[in-house]
Amino acid sequence: MKQLATIVCICLNSFWVNGQKLITRTASIGFYSDAPLEKITATNRQGVCLLDIDNNTIEAAVLMRGFEFRKTLMQEHFNENYVESHRYPKAQFKGKISSGSPQWTTDGNYDVQLEGTLTIHGETRTVRLPASIRVNKGIVSAQAEFSINVDDYKIRIPALVADNINKNIRIDIHTGDLH
Repeated sequence: MKQLATIVCICLNSFWVNGQKLITRTASIGFYSDAPLEKITATNRQGVCLLDIDNNTIEAAVLMRGFEFRKTLMQEHFNENYVESHRYPKAQFKGKISSGSPQWTTDGNYDVQLEGTLTIHGETRTVRLPASIRVNKGIVSAQAEFSINVDDYKIRIPALVADNINKNIRIDIHTGDLH
């Protein structure tokens, strides 16, 4: 009987701890460059996102090689020439909810601000990002849309194709359901 009580306590404790951290490994990250000569889009559906609802912290990471383009040549140039994914294999955000108060047990949409560091191409910048958190029947999801300037992350665009690529890149993130 004592062993059964111990097992039940361990299981309940594990559930409680795991219930405070939500994760997905299928977050969708897209980016868009809208330049006069060409529109460039890419999507990666293998982003990892961890949300700690006890501390209101969030971490997200994505492998750069996972971005898919409509043209194979664009994907090759992106990985080899621009983000140098062999040297800088991932992009990462680490931060916290700095304003807005999601009610984790109450259904609704909550507009929040995230504050933290964004690392791309080996460069880390402090950022404030608008985001939206949705709670629906106990299921949490989040999304964010923001822009970065490639110069801030030391991503060089050759003069030959400078008119084809906008220096301000829009990024969209959709976590899907966090469990």
